[in-house]
Amino acid sequence: MGMSLIKHLIVGLGNPGAEYQSTRHNIGFMVLDALALQAGPILWKKKFKGLVVAPPALSDQILLKPMTFMNLSGEAVAEALRFYKLEAPNVIVFHDDIDLLPGQVKIKQGGGSGGHNGLKSIDAHIGSDYWRVRLGVGHPEGRGDEVTQYVLGTFSKADKIWLEPLFNALIEHFKLMTDGKPMDYLGQIARKMPPSMLAKH
Repeated sequence: MGMSLIKHLIVGLGNPGAEYQSTRHNIGFMVLDALALQAGPILWKKKFKGLVVAPPALSDQILLKPMTFMNLSGEAVAEALRFYKLEAPNVIVFHDDIDLLPGQVKIKQGGGSGGHNGLKSIDAHIGSDYWRVRLGVGHPEGRGDEVTQYVLGTFSKADKIWLEPLFNALIEHFKLMTDGKPMDYLGQIARKMPPSMLAKH
């Protein structure tokens, strides 16, 4: 796990603590857990104000779950970035996005934070030149003040219809993302989603 071998820092955003475990805001953590598991059970280690793992299946990557709470995520990302001597474009962040439909995925490099506290914090620490994999969790009907309640709410049974195929696709084709082919990655994800989901997009 020599420093020079690490080419990508893969970050999943979420909040630490059992009460946040299956909440919409923690979809980034959930994706990283699934990515780490593809090589079998793995032990996350405490480092960089977060939990890190270097799965053998992803030899040139470090997975990081900041344990600072969402609005300080950038502290953990910046520490890991400095340690591995990487630049912002080597960072890929998985996060929830309420402006996208449930199961909808968009990928972009740079841009605004869209009001997401985790992204705001990362922007403040490393700039905005990193990659974001935006995972749609839907938006609460009604007023804006219900957003916090919604993102900190747990996924419903109905969400499993798209969550499982989404996670499977995100993990199965992840190499396309690290190979610098984000559009191919998106295409493969879309192909795996249930037709009923895609009809809504």
